Formats: sequence, structure tokens, C-alpha cells
Amino acid sequence: MQVNRDPEPFSTSRLDALPLDVAHAEEMAAVLFDPALHTYTGGAPEGPGILRARYERQAAGSPDPAERWWNWVLRVRTDGCLAGYVQATVCGTRAEVAWVVGTRWQGRGYAKEAAAGLVRHLLDQGSVTTVVAHIHPDHTASAAVAAAAGLLPAGAREDGEVRWLRDVPRGAAPGRVADSGHGP
Repeated sequence: MQVNRDPEPFSTSRLDALPLDVAHAEEMAAVLFDPALHTYTGGAPEGPGILRARYERQAAGSPDPAERWWNWVLRVRTDGCLAGYVQATVCGTRAEVAWVVGTRWQGRGYAKEAAAGLVRHLLDQGSVTTVVAHIHPDHTASAAVAAAAGLLPAGAREDGEVRWLRDVPRGAAPGRVADSGHGP
């Protein structure tokens, strides 16, 4: 039995984060087509069919009932185009997050806005108190995004990537970060 509930949509000043749907595959394949997007994460661009199959698996949710897979596409409100995605794997009070903004939309602050909105959205729900991202040590743009979302490097590496962390104690206001040295 699966206990995943669908992710709730959220918005930032310029973006709408919409729960991932298989119907997004065609447009997202074009958004994610630049091989440069895979420089630090590996892999290669995927066509609509492969992306559609991935989205079907992601939308079905984790086979582990204790884990929730939440995925959103990012729609730029002014033009209605999809520009990237954010995602969170939530297990207990911990959320592992990631973000990707297509090359065409980079340099406009969308990744920072989306990642900060995602972290705020997760913390505002009350069940998540720890947000983690893993970033390649040479990916300075993604490190800047993590910092803008209130995460700090935690001094640990996993699979060669730097772990970034934001930890909010239970009962604290979401904007207040623990005095553990793992937040702004």
C-alpha cells in the first residue's frame, strides 16, 4: 500500500510550481535538451518518450511507503512556458531536494527563486524540519542557489558531492533556523 500523497502546488513571485504530470514530458524534453545541463550530474538529454516513462514512475510515487516523491515543473507566469523543475524526496522529517532550470531560462534568478520557494513550502507544511541538497563541488551556480534557499555546506561529502543543509528545530517558526551551524 502506498501512502504518498500528491504534492501541493505552490507559487513564488514569478513562478508556479505545478505537480508533475506525464503530460509535461513533451515540453520538458525541450526544456532539458541542452547537454550542458548534465555536466555535473551525468547522463544525457532524454527524449519525450523516455521522459514520459520516467514521469509515470515518479508520479506513481515511491514503492517505500515511508518515502514520498514530490516533483513539480516550473511554469513562468508571464509567458506560460515551463522552465525547469524542483523535487523533494521526503522521508520522515527530512527532505532531499534538487532543482534544474533549462539553459534558456538561466541567469534570471529562477533557480534561486524556485529553490527558496520549495524550501519554504516544505518547511511551512510543518512535517519537514531538515532540508538537504547534494551539489558537485565545482558547480558554483548550484551552490549559490542552495545558499539563496537558506542551506549551508555541512562539511560532509556523499558520492563526491557537498552536502548542503538547513535544519529547523521542531516547533520553531519555519524562517528560524537552528543554531546548530547548519543554517543561515
